[in-house]
Amino acid sequence: MMALPGGRHLDSVTLPGQRLHLMQVDSVQRWMEDLKLMTECECMCVLQAKPISLEEDAQGDLILAGGPGPGDPLQLLLKRGWVISTELRRIGQKLAQDRWARVHSMSVRLTCHARSMIEKLLMEKCSELSAVTERCLQVENEHVLKSMKACVSETLSMLGQHFGQLLELALTREVQALVRKIDASDNIYTTESTTGNLFSLTQEGAPLCRIIAKEGGVVALFKVCRQDSFRCLYPQALRTLASICCVEEGVHQLEKVDGVLCLADILTDNSHSEATRAEAAAVVAQVTSPHLPVTQHLSSFLESMEEIVTALVKLCQEASSGEVFLLASAALANITFFDTMACEMLLQLNAIRVLLEACSDKQRVDTPYTRDQIVTILANMSVLEQCASDIIQENGVQLIMGMLSEKPRSGTPAEVAACERVQQKAAVTLARLSRDPDVAREAVRLSCMSRLIELCRSPSERNSSDAVLVACLAALRRLAGVCPEGLQDSDFQQLVQPRLVDSFLLCSNMEESFV
Repeated sequence: MMALPGGRHLDSVTLPGQRLHLMQVDSVQRWMEDLKLMTECECMCVLQAKPISLEEDAQGDLILAGGPGPGDPLQLLLKRGWVISTELRRIGQKLAQDRWARVHSMSVRLTCHARSMIEKLLMEKCSELSAVTERCLQVENEHVLKSMKACVSETLSMLGQHFGQLLELALTREVQALVRKIDASDNIYTTESTTGNLFSLTQEGAPLCRIIAKEGGVVALFKVCRQDSFRCLYPQALRTLASICCVEEGVHQLEKVDGVLCLADILTDNSHSEATRAEAAAVVAQVTSPHLPVTQHLSSFLESMEEIVTALVKLCQEASSGEVFLLASAALANITFFDTMACEMLLQLNAIRVLLEACSDKQRVDTPYTRDQIVTILANMSVLEQCASDIIQENGVQLIMGMLSEKPRSGTPAEVAACERVQQKAAVTLARLSRDPDVAREAVRLSCMSRLIELCRSPSERNSSDAVLVACLAALRRLAGVCPEGLQDSDFQQLVQPRLVDSFLLCSNMEESFV
């Protein structure tokens, strides 16, 4: 963070190495030490300048300066909350290192930071922490210090709890004001600005999303999405809803206001822009996420599922960009986990053809994240008998074979993980589909067994992923049961004949031989 210029105002602060020789009395030295610490603290809180300290780790001291002004109280509150939370953590670190001078100086500074929050109970706890740490500075007996350390830790813990409660209360009041503003507004510009502020808050994490959901944010946003006069704001409102629904409280509120019905209406209404329908698909993807246990109880979703699935397949088919296709396919992928009936609907809608055709269109499918959604749908649909014939008809085995060779472009952890998921799910799909002898023979003809063997034996090909290894071993064994002649004796003896766990351990240990 930037500090306001003001160094010249601090020239009179006495540094430890500049003290006069006349000040040799212990009490005076003690007073000078405390004065320096208090002055530093006031400099940070009032003048917003950097603290003066010769200690090397003082360079990391936090400064609450610049940034949001009076017009953005929520961001200022969040910044203050971050500063105090970080100070509490740092005090705990210094306490663990028995660096009592730093513990005391930081607790004094914490008091000044907390003063800006204006809360009596919090101030009392901060003052208590400062008093305890000051007494610790005067104690030289290690046994006494050890007993006092427990007291400091307890005070620090209580302080953290009180601060958390205070911050949540303050944030709740600010969120309430935003929600009331959205709910009462009939002005498009006011609603746009306030919804944008609410969306920014959702990006701060799950705790704030819970507060927004509890304070009526979901209700207010769906009210926006039901007014024709606010049509141009639908994408922004839906994007905010998708963020809020990453927590269970958001999904509960969506259910209460018939949010699924509203989403279905938007998805099936072609008069809405593609951007609007894509954002509605994002909300569907969020509320049907298999990572949220509450989604399994969305009874209203089953009533509108056929309409939603039909609209999502159409959106995939007509998508003008990779982002739109990703959102629509992600929603379909989650729905296939949500209810098995969805897979039968997808078969009737020729979704396999739509998805596999899209794989050859770089404008729609150009990242491992998108291929992850496609292969998830195929893996879940492959439990149906009819799926095998549709896959063969659309040349799907060759595309699945290509997914076994998915490689990251950038090497970022997220992309590497996405490639692992694509490889794993491609192997799972192949194993399930190979119940059908026609699929198994087609896979052998396309050298799928060779690729599966390579993935099993070469850890670098699967990024040392155990999940990919298990899936590839299972697929290889399924293919070997239909076409054993496609395997060499050594591959059969090591990868097929033993128990799965023994083959897994053998392939896992291969990695160690390369080190």
